[in-house]
Amino acid sequence: MQFYDRETELKTLRDTRRQAAQAGRMTFVVGRRRVGKTRLIREAFASDELVYFFVAKKSEALLCEEYCRIIQDSLGVKIIGNLSKFSQVFEYLLQLSVSRSFTLAIDEFQEFSTVNPSVYSEIQHLWDTYKERSKMNLVLCGSVYSLMKKIFENSKEPLYGRADRKIVLKPLSTAVLKQIIKDHNPDFSPMDLLCFFMLTGGIAKYIELLVDQQAMNLDRMIQAVLDEHSFFLYEGRDVLIDEFGRDHATYFSILSLIAGSRTARPEMESILGRNIGGHLDRLEKDYGIIHKVRPLFAKPGSRNLKYAIEDNFLNFWFRFIFKNLSAVEMGNLDYVRRIVQRDLDTFCGPFLEKYFLHEMELSGRFNRIGPSWERGNTNEIDIVAVNDMEQKLFFAEVKLNRKNINLAGLRRKAGNILASHQQYKAQFKALSLDDML
Repeated sequence: MQFYDRETELKTLRDTRRQAAQAGRMTFVVGRRRVGKTRLIREAFASDELVYFFVAKKSEALLCEEYCRIIQDSLGVKIIGNLSKFSQVFEYLLQLSVSRSFTLAIDEFQEFSTVNPSVYSEIQHLWDTYKERSKMNLVLCGSVYSLMKKIFENSKEPLYGRADRKIVLKPLSTAVLKQIIKDHNPDFSPMDLLCFFMLTGGIAKYIELLVDQQAMNLDRMIQAVLDEHSFFLYEGRDVLIDEFGRDHATYFSILSLIAGSRTARPEMESILGRNIGGHLDRLEKDYGIIHKVRPLFAKPGSRNLKYAIEDNFLNFWFRFIFKNLSAVEMGNLDYVRRIVQRDLDTFCGPFLEKYFLHEMELSGRFNRIGPSWERGNTNEIDIVAVNDMEQKLFFAEVKLNRKNINLAGLRRKAGNILASHQQYKAQFKALSLDDML
C-alpha cells in the first residue's frame, strides 16, 4: 500500500536528521502498536544510511549478535571482536558516528526493560559522553505507552530530559481515510466509509490489511475481520496483554463494559463488585486507552462524566469478539457475524458522531467541541461546537437516517445553553450518513 499523509512527522524527523550532522540528536516516537511507526521511520530515512534495530524478547547476547550483522550490512563496515553487550554495540556506533553521520532507529525500545534494565542508564552515560562529538541521529520508538512515558518523562529515570524531540504518532485522520477508500473503491457508500472508520480508526496496519484483501465495502470488511484465519480475531488481546500484565483480566472486564455502553463508574463497579477507580485512572493516564467524557459546559472537576474507549477497533473487538470469545474459540464465527449484523446499526451510531467530531476539529472553526447533557442524562445533544471569538454556537443531532432527526427537539434541548450564551448566534444542523460525503 502506498504511504499516506504524515507530512508533519516526516518533516520533523528529516529536520532533526539534518541537525544531527552537526551534533547528536535523540528523538523518541510513541504510538500504539500498528499505527505506522516503523513505516514512518523507513519512509523518513529511505535515502539515508539507516541502522534499524528491533528489540525482541530474547537474550542480550543474541540481540547483539543480530545487531552486529545489521550494522555490517547497513553501513558496510567490518566489526572485529565479539560485542555481546548492548553498551558495547552502542558505544561502537557512537564512536563510528564521530566521523560519519547516520540514523540509528531502535524499535520497541521499552522491551530493554525485560532484556536488561541497565541498558537505559548505559545509554544515558554513553550519550552524555559522545553527544557533542557524535553525528548520530538516534530515534527510539515504543508502543507500550506507559513504559515509554516512564522512560523519557519520569524525572527519576536515566533518560529523562535527554530527548530533543518527541513525536506522538496518532491514527490517520478522517480526511485521509476518505482518500484511501476512494482510491480503492471509487463507488464507496457512506456506510462503507463509516465501517472503514469504525474498524480501523485510522490505524495503518488495519487499513493495509483491508486494502490488501480488497475488503473495501461493508460486507467484505466484516467478513475479513471475522474470517477464521483473520489477524483481527486476537488482536485486542495481543495489543493489550503486554500493557496490562498479570492484572489484564480486570482491565479487560472494564473495557468490555465500556464497549457495551456501561460507561459510568458506579454502574461498572456495581457489576464488577469492586472499586475500580485506580484501574480507570491507569487506563486513562498511563495507558491512554480510555478518556473521560464530560458535558461540554461542565466544570473541570464535575463528576457528571462517562468513559469512552479511545481506539475504534478495540471498541469493536471488546463489543463483538471478546464478548463472544467462546464462539470464536469454537470456530463458530457465523454466530458472531449474525450478532454483528443484528447490532451494527446501533453500534455504529456513536462512531458516526465521532466521525463528525473529528471532521469539525479538522475544520479549525471552533475552539471547543463535544457532546452535552444535563444531570440525569437529560437534554442530551450529540455535538455542540463553540467559537468564542466570533460568538457562535453550533448544535448537531446525528443519526444514521436523516428522517429520524428532530431539529425542533434539538432546539428545545439547547434551551439552557442558549440562555447562558445570549450574545451568541446559534446554528442547528442535522447530520446523517449522507453528510459524510
